[in-house]
Amino acid sequence: MTSQPKDVGILATDIYFPPTCVQQEALEDHDGVSKGKYTIGLGQDCMAFCTEVEDVISMSLTVVTSLLEKYGIDSKQIGRLEVGSETVIDKSKSIKTFLMQIFEENGNTDIEGVDSTNACYGGTAALFNCVNWVESSSWDGRYGLVVCTDSAVYAEGPARPTGGAAAIAMLIGPNAPITFESKYRASHMSHAYDFYKPNLASEYPVVDGKLSQTCYLMALDSCYKRLCDRFEKLGGKPFSISEADYFVFHSPYNKLVQKSFARLCFVDFLRNASSVEEVAREKLAPFSALSGEESYQSRDLEKASQQVAKQLYDTKVQPTTLLPKQVGNMYTASLYAALASLIHNKHNSLVGKRVLMFSYGSGLTATMFSLKFRDCQYPFTVSNIATVMNISDKLKSRHETPPAKFVEILKLMEHRYGSKDFVTTKDTSLLSPGTFYLTEVDSMYRRSYAKKAEDGTTGGKNTTACENGSLANGH
Repeated sequence: MTSQPKDVGILATDIYFPPTCVQQEALEDHDGVSKGKYTIGLGQDCMAFCTEVEDVISMSLTVVTSLLEKYGIDSKQIGRLEVGSETVIDKSKSIKTFLMQIFEENGNTDIEGVDSTNACYGGTAALFNCVNWVESSSWDGRYGLVVCTDSAVYAEGPARPTGGAAAIAMLIGPNAPITFESKYRASHMSHAYDFYKPNLASEYPVVDGKLSQTCYLMALDSCYKRLCDRFEKLGGKPFSISEADYFVFHSPYNKLVQKSFARLCFVDFLRNASSVEEVAREKLAPFSALSGEESYQSRDLEKASQQVAKQLYDTKVQPTTLLPKQVGNMYTASLYAALASLIHNKHNSLVGKRVLMFSYGSGLTATMFSLKFRDCQYPFTVSNIATVMNISDKLKSRHETPPAKFVEILKLMEHRYGSKDFVTTKDTSLLSPGTFYLTEVDSMYRRSYAKKAEDGTTGGKNTTACENGSLANGH
């Protein structure tokens, strides 16, 4: 390319989540826990989940096909495809290779990129890879495509209500309506056993809930302080939460998002007390001498900082929480579903606004980075992104599943995890036209998928494990 691409970022995005969901309030009753444990204690409203006919591959096929069709993108215009996921289908074959069937059909096999895996951070790594490619001398003028796809499921117990499922696709290129302020970025990477999946025979993770929350907040502190220092060094003025219009957090559950934003208010107070209001200073002053570890464990500080942050939270964070509260923890897709929620709620007033994003993946990896919204040309406009995603209709068209049925489905999925030689029911009655679904796993573990036709029938295209991986008609 003869000139350096400008304003590289997210041109377009689309999201898919399963039509099957369970209400957290109903789950409280079913589990026999105290009323409000999931809805107030975790801050969650509803949770999406995959049935036997859906998985991370089918969701990815659905969302990528949808984005390309809705924006009229020729699949030959894609030059890099990166997938972020922690839902391992195969220890060797990437999810990206399944998606290549969409592009092979149109003769495009010249697409770089593979999967990135590190808990919930893989989607951010995939996004950075695509952005870096467009900004580099390797860029060939085509679009990058990022897919974040995960199905979060837990064994029976207190962690199960923090599940969820979704896939997001993001088109990357220059002259974007959502651009990266790349100089405002800070990371924190270290070693921790807060959440991990060592048992390859099970889909369920090992979780140290208390440690995981501490690691999240510690990484948040570290990233925010470093970003503040960077901003002040480059901009020549102090940085506080007032410098960003919105804050978007990776959301395992909404209560942690509330705590996280409150934590930033406390960090602002410690860095520069004059940056917070006098009432806030009075409430936070008693905690200024706490060590870092003590501050992470202090319930009194948690309560005081959330009181201080409440009004700002309602303005700067609450508009980002719709999908994470309604769909649940989508792992790699969680952060970007929160960004999608912001676009859905505020698309008419986002141009010129700065958004700070905090991505966290257990184990642990974290980055805080800055995005800015711009006024661009159709179809790559903020308002059109909101129109294409059509979040309201997607939420309204979901099917509420009774908790007993939800548990039954998870038991079936648990039994089938890692198994072979089975055929699914192929029940697509709840799926929208154009949705891909799993039809079978053969005796060699090869997975086959079909697409529900636009007329609602199930005789659409099949993605087969053979025939050179191309899309083929029927079985």
